[in-house]
Amino acid sequence: MEKLRVLELYSGIGGMHYALKASLVPAEVVAAVDVNTTANEIYKHNFPNTLLLPKTIEVSTCSKLGSCFRDYQIGLQCDISDPRTKSFLYVLDLLPRFNKLPRFILLENVKGFETSSARDALIKTLKECNYSLQELMISPTCIGIPNSRLRYFLIATAFPGSFSFQTTPEILNGFPDSSSSDCTDSFSVPVSQCGGIRSETSDNGYVIYKLETAQDLERKRSQDSEETVQMLQAFLEEGQGMDMEHYRLPPKTLLRYALLLDIVQPNSRRSVCFTKGYGHYVEGTGSVLQSCTDVELETVFKCLEGLSDEEKLKQLSQLKLRYFTPREIANLMGFPSHFTFPEDISIKQQYRVLGNSLNVHVVSKLISLMVT
Repeated sequence: MEKLRVLELYSGIGGMHYALKASLVPAEVVAAVDVNTTANEIYKHNFPNTLLLPKTIEVSTCSKLGSCFRDYQIGLQCDISDPRTKSFLYVLDLLPRFNKLPRFILLENVKGFETSSARDALIKTLKECNYSLQELMISPTCIGIPNSRLRYFLIATAFPGSFSFQTTPEILNGFPDSSSSDCTDSFSVPVSQCGGIRSETSDNGYVIYKLETAQDLERKRSQDSEETVQMLQAFLEEGQGMDMEHYRLPPKTLLRYALLLDIVQPNSRRSVCFTKGYGHYVEGTGSVLQSCTDVELETVFKCLEGLSDEEKLKQLSQLKLRYFTPREIANLMGFPSHFTFPEDISIKQQYRVLGNSLNVHVVSKLISLMVT
């Protein structure tokens, strides 16, 4: 096929650019557009030869709209009433005015976008422009990556183009060819206040620790037994001469948030979504790793009740819990080994931009699906 000219909107740290390269589709990113100065510095560091426009979509050169764009909204849910969608609505308003429509469109957004009025406006515009389209909800677990990151995707091709699969007006759960039932990560972590140690015994004899239900525990065990998903150890920096002391959870965090942590081990086949607050906030921002696997996790939590803070800390410290490093999160998100951060980008900034990015492997597969 002819070489595609691609415009990368809301380019972030370049996840779409890397996905395009990984797809092996003949293409050139003619320009990237983003207003985030930190993300732009990282993008330019890794793609020094790509034109990067540090502007809002509205003031960027409209003639550079090429063959593909993506929309990446920061936040749990964006709607037409959200001021951050102004540039997105601008693109929708601009699209029908082109003499020649972009041949392909790929959009990625957070879960929740599928129920927004912004999404309704998108579908209405694409249909009026006679695009063939498909909406999907996909998580990396669908393709064997041990990280839950459920996202909304849309792929579209301009008339008279069509896809190699039968489209449906329904939002697909997973890829069209996926037989997995776990592509939408139906597992949810309970959010409640820490009201003391709770330790019970489930029907199968396992100890239920922290603030989990028996169903939560069973779900985790089911995920860890899913052999189509890789183990976390394939994505870790352990044993590579890295000093992990910097990433250990501090005592204050252990004592205050022990019951809320999602703890995984190197042989686990699961981890929860890493958000932009990882490393700064604890609850709901991502999993932590149990470095010392010689200690039974359930045993530690079962013995905490009634202990003093000093004794609790001694017990919890046996687990050697640590945060995932930015490089490890980048590995899980599919960024290649040659992707690096400039030296002046702090660890907190690295976590933040990664939490706002996308999974390269998922998008690469979608690009191939879209243009084939």
